[in-house]
Amino acid sequence: MGVISGLRRLFGGGVPEKQAEGVYVRARLNARVQPIDRGEYFEDPLDEFLREAGLGEVTGGGTQMAEEPAGIEFCDVEIRLTDDSDETVALLIGHLEGLGAPMGSRLIREGSEELPFGVLEGLGLFLNGTDLDEEIYSTSDVNHVITECQQLIAQGDSFRGHWQGSRETALYFYGPSFAEMRAAIEGFVAEYPLCQRARIEQIA
Repeated sequence: MGVISGLRRLFGGGVPEKQAEGVYVRARLNARVQPIDRGEYFEDPLDEFLREAGLGEVTGGGTQMAEEPAGIEFCDVEIRLTDDSDETVALLIGHLEGLGAPMGSRLIREGSEELPFGVLEGLGLFLNGTDLDEEIYSTSDVNHVITECQQLIAQGDSFRGHWQGSRETALYFYGPSFAEMRAAIEGFVAEYPLCQRARIEQIA
């Protein structure tokens, strides 16, 4: 990844000052992912697909932060399409859903109604970062929580990132069913010391 594209991804970017011909659209993803994760899971593979298919390119993106305790609200991927025909838009949305776009996502086009899309539900596991015994923080490992939850959920690459606030650390998982993900990890969450006073929330 080049320095310029890396900085654009880190801080958010937009359509270049000198626009190429085409139709500019924005995929607003109901995904709580950090900028680097946004690039890995969505921007880079989508850009590769669009270029190889001759349908356009990814031109930028951004992650919208929110007040605590939410942390991250959504992320945008900005796209230049060669055209906005029904076929092209369907291919774009289909590929984003194939990449794991969560439910509640939408495609924004100037002068047109927003198109809802998305296939996955989301689970946020919010770990208490201030009120547990210091010994628990020093002897427990958040990476163990991530690994164990991902294995229990058993939905491939379900873990999509994290957010750390002043009082909580949020771990974000995505899969076909929030209820099934919650049921899969509840036993572990109830027993592992670092998960004391944790809360589970549906995020998509």
